[in-house]
Amino acid sequence: MRGVRTVRGWFRETTGGLPATFWYLWTGTLINRLGSFVVIFLAIYLTQERGFSELQAGLVLGLWGAGGAVGTTAGGVLTDRWGRKPTLITAHVGAAGMMLALGFARPLWAVAAGALLLGLFAEAARPAFGAMMIDVVPERDRLRAFSLNYWAVNLGFASAAVLAGFAAEVDYLLLFVVDAATTLATALVIFVKVRETRQHGVARAGGAGVPRGALRTILTDRVYLGFVALNLLSALVFLQHISMLPIAMGEDGLSTSTYGSVIALNGVLIVFGQLFVPRLIRGRSRSHVLALASVVMGVGFGLTAFAGVAWFYALTVLIWTLGEMLSSPSNSTLIAELSPAEMRGRYQGVFSLSWQLAGATAPILGGLVRQEAGNVALWLGCAAIGGVMAAAHLLSGPARERRAVALRQPVVEPATVLVPPVPQAAEAAATAPAEPTPAR
Repeated sequence: MRGVRTVRGWFRETTGGLPATFWYLWTGTLINRLGSFVVIFLAIYLTQERGFSELQAGLVLGLWGAGGAVGTTAGGVLTDRWGRKPTLITAHVGAAGMMLALGFARPLWAVAAGALLLGLFAEAARPAFGAMMIDVVPERDRLRAFSLNYWAVNLGFASAAVLAGFAAEVDYLLLFVVDAATTLATALVIFVKVRETRQHGVARAGGAGVPRGALRTILTDRVYLGFVALNLLSALVFLQHISMLPIAMGEDGLSTSTYGSVIALNGVLIVFGQLFVPRLIRGRSRSHVLALASVVMGVGFGLTAFAGVAWFYALTVLIWTLGEMLSSPSNSTLIAELSPAEMRGRYQGVFSLSWQLAGATAPILGGLVRQEAGNVALWLGCAAIGGVMAAAHLLSGPARERRAVALRQPVVEPATVLVPPVPQAAEAAATAPAEPTPAR
C-alpha cells in the first residue's frame, strides 16, 4: 500500500495543477503524433517505392525543410499578430490537405512541390503551439508541462513507427491518408476546446503590444541567437535518424519493419523514462545538463558507424535517446524564459527555424558526406559535433541565465498607468504619495 501511495503522490506531483487548456493541447499532440507516419518513412518511400536516387530523396527532404523554414517564420508573425488559435487551425488543415496531395503525387516535380508546401503548413503550427503553451502554463510548472507534452509526442511517435512499418508493407498511400486524418482531428480538438490565449496590449518598456522592428530585435539578440545556433547543430545530427539511418539500415539488408521497430525504441524509452527526467534535473545547471546531453547524443550517433545488425542499431538509438531526453525539457524552458511576452510567437518561430534549416540541409549534407567520405565518416562526424556543442553550452550558459533573470523582472512604464479621477474633497490627500517612487 505504501508503494501505491508513493506512485499516486508522484503522479499527482507530475500531472496535477495544470490548466485545462494545456490538457487539450496535450491531447491534440497525442492524436497528431499517433498518425505521424509520413515523416518516419518518407526517405524509404522515395528510394524503395518510387525509385528515386539518394540525391533526389535528399532534395525532396530538403525542400520539406525549406518549406518549413518559410512556414515557421510566417507562423511566428501570424501567432503574434493574428492569434495562436487561428494560426494553429489554418496550419493543421493546410497540412492535412498537402499530406494527401503528396501521397497522390507521381512526377518528381510534383513530389518536390508537395513536400515544400507540406513543410510550410506543418511547421507554421510550431510557433503558435509553443506560444500558447507558455501563455497558459505558469513558469513554475513549465518544466513538467513541457516534459508531459514531450512524453505525448514520443508515445505517439513510438506507436506510429511500429504501425507505419506494417502499413507501408500493405500500401504506402495508407501512410498519407492516416496522417492527414489525425492532423484534421487535432485541428478539430483545437477548434472546439481551445480558446485564444494571446494577450492584447501586453505592457512593456516603450509601449504596448508587438513592437515595430520585432524581427530586427531578435536578430540582434546575440544570446538568444547563440542558443538557436547550438540547436541547429544538434538538429543536424539528430535528423540523420530519419534521413541517413534508414538508408544505412537498408544497405545492411534490414527491412522497413525492422527500421520501424528499431526507431520506435526512441519513443518507447522516452515514454517510460521522460516523466522522471524533471525530478532528475530539477535544480541542476541547465548548461551542464545540455552539455552532458550533447556528449551522450554524439556518442550514440557515433557508434552507428560500427553497426551492422538490428540489435546494434537498437543500442545506438537507446544511447542517443538518453541525450535527447535530457536536452528537451531544458531547451523548452530556456526558450520560454528567453522570449519576451509580446514577441513569443516570433521567438518561437526563430527557434523553430533552426529545425527547419536543419531539415533542409541535414539530408543533403548527410547524403553528400556519406557519398563522398563514406558511412563511417558521417557518423563519427556526428560524434565530433556533439563534443563541440558540449563545450559551447558550458561557455554560453551563464549569459543565457543572466538574460532569463533579467526578463523575469516586470517592467512598468509610468506613462501607461491611468489614474482615475480624484474627488475634490480628497484631492489634497491624493496628491501626497504614501510611498516614495522607487528609483529606476
